[in-house]
Amino acid sequence: MQSKKKTKKIVEKGRIYITATFNNTLITLTDERGAPFLFGGCGMYGFAGTRKSTPYAATVTVKATVKKGIDESALREVDIYIKGIGPGREASLKAIRSMGLDVDKIIDITPIPHNGVRPPKIRRG
Repeated sequence: MQSKKKTKKIVEKGRIYITATFNNTLITLTDERGAPFLFGGCGMYGFAGTRKSTPYAATVTVKATVKKGIDESALREVDIYIKGIGPGREASLKAIRSMGLDVDKIIDITPIPHNGVRPPKIRRG
């Protein structure tokens, strides 16, 4: 039986999706169409519990994941899509800027509720 060889995908222009929650920071690298080829989270780089929700953990995660993307698939130009209001939000942007990538645009895709859910009915009694 032959083993499947992983083919390296060359992606020079891609997207970086950052999800900064209160408990974690997740990063996904995709090509121009949005097909993911690399993923990273704070837990993958040795952070656990409350340490996952720190700006330092976000910086380490983003730097390691983007470096892997540059080495494996020759990533040069990126669009950044950032979602969430966690503590790793600003730290991850600083980390990407320090990596030397050409950042074309930074887009905030944080969902904003337009009036939210229906409130509960008034209690009687």
